[in-house]
Amino acid sequence: MKRILSALLLAGAPLYAATPATTAAVSAASGTQEQTLGNGMKVIVREDHRAPVVVTQVWYKVGSSYEPGGLTGASHVLEHMMFKGTARLKPNEFSRIIADNGGEENAFTGSDYTAYFQTLAADRLEVSLRLEADRMRNLRLDAGEFAKEIEVVKEERRLRTDDQPQALLYEQFNATAFLAHPYRNPVIGWEDDLATLTVADLKDWYRRWYQPSNATLVVVGDVEPARVFSLARRYFGGLPGGTVTPPKRQLEPLQRGERRLELKAPAEVPYLIMGYHAPAATADAADWEPYALEVLAGVLDGGESARLASQVRRGQEIAASAGAGYRSFQRAPGLFLLEGTPAQGRSVEELEQALRAQIRTLTQQPVSADELERVKAQVVAAEVYQRDSVFYQAMRIGLLETIGLGWRVGEDYAARIRAVTPEQVQQVALRYLGEDKLTVGVLRPQPGALPKRTNKVPGGRHDIGG
Repeated sequence: MKRILSALLLAGAPLYAATPATTAAVSAASGTQEQTLGNGMKVIVREDHRAPVVVTQVWYKVGSSYEPGGLTGASHVLEHMMFKGTARLKPNEFSRIIADNGGEENAFTGSDYTAYFQTLAADRLEVSLRLEADRMRNLRLDAGEFAKEIEVVKEERRLRTDDQPQALLYEQFNATAFLAHPYRNPVIGWEDDLATLTVADLKDWYRRWYQPSNATLVVVGDVEPARVFSLARRYFGGLPGGTVTPPKRQLEPLQRGERRLELKAPAEVPYLIMGYHAPAATADAADWEPYALEVLAGVLDGGESARLASQVRRGQEIAASAGAGYRSFQRAPGLFLLEGTPAQGRSVEELEQALRAQIRTLTQQPVSADELERVKAQVVAAEVYQRDSVFYQAMRIGLLETIGLGWRVGEDYAARIRAVTPEQVQQVALRYLGEDKLTVGVLRPQPGALPKRTNKVPGGRHDIGG
C-alpha cells in the first residue's frame, strides 16, 4: 500500500440536501465515535490532536474476491476511473484540488476492499468530504477515458507481474493453493479479463457496489467529532441509498494432499514459496487461534533474533533470505506463508527442507517462555509504534469495519497477543501447518534476458493490496 490554502473551497451548495433523522449515535470509546447515516453509511471518527492534520478514508466493501470469472480486475480498474471525472469535475481535477489545498491523496484495492484517502491540514476537511461525496454517486465513466486508463492498467500488470518472476510465481501459487475461493484471482486481474473488460462492465460494478450502505467513512486527526458528523450528514447524508446484497459465502474445499508447481522464467536466483491453509479472525476458528498464528509468524520471522534469520540464514547458511507471514484480518481464511531464496551454493530443495524442519520443531515442542515473551513484545511494540501514525489508525479502523469484524477488535489486539501461550502456538502449528494443507511453489531460473525492473507505475498512482 503507498503513501496553502486554496483561494476557495469547492463553491456552491451541498450536492444533496441531507434528509431528516439521518443519524443514530452508536458509541464512543478510546477517542473513537461512530454514527450511521439514514442511508446506511457508517461514519467513524477518532480524535488525535498531536498534529494539525486529518486523514480521510472512504472504504467500500468490494475487492477482487467479489469478482466473478470474466470480471477479474474490475475493482482495481474502477479505482483508477474514480479519478477521471464526475458531472461536476473534469478528469484528474479531484487530484488537482487536493494538491491545491496542500494535501496528498491516493487509493488502493485489495482482495476484500477498495479505499480512497486524503491527508490534509485539519481545516481542509470539508474539501475532502465534498469531493468524496461527489464521486460516490456522480462518477462519469467516459468511454474515451476508460480506453486510455485500461491500457495504463495493462502496462501496470506487465511491469508488476508479468515482468517480475517472483510476482508471477506468487500469482500462479495463489491460483494453485485456492481451487474455488476467489482469493485465487489476482487483484489486478487476469490478462484476458482486462483485455475484454468494458466501460459498461464498470458502470454496472459502480452502480452495484458504490452505495452509501456499502461504504465506511473514517476520519482520524485533529478534528472535533461533532463537526465531522455534521459535515458527513451535509455531504453524504442525502445521497440516495440502495440495497447491496453481499456476495454469497464461498468456501474453499478441504485440501487433501500437498500441491506443487514450478515456474520457469528468466531470473537471477531460484525462489521458494510455501503456504498452508489457515483461518482468519473472521472465519470458523477458535477466537485465540489467529493471534497464536501471528505470534508463530513472529517466532519464525520476528527480526534478526528470530529462528529463520538466526538458524536458517546465519546458522546453517542455507538461505540468502527467508521470511514468514500471516494475515489474521481478512474476510475469509487465507494462507500462512514461508518464502526464501537459497544461499549461493545451496539449492532450493535444501531451503525447502530447512523450512519444513522449522515447522516440525514448532509442532514437536512448545516455544520457550523467554522466546515467546520476546516475540510477543516485538509484535505489540510494532502495533504501538504504528499507532503513532494517524494514517495507520484510519487504515486499521477501515479494514476491520470492511471485513465485518468492527473497529473495536483492534482495541483488544495487544491484549490478545499478550495472552497467547506456548501451548497455543504449538497447537496451531499442529492443527494448520500439516503437509496435507501445504502448497509449494518454486521459481526455476532459465537462461535468457532478465526483465527490466522499474519501480515506476504508469500514471504514477494507486496501490494494490493483498
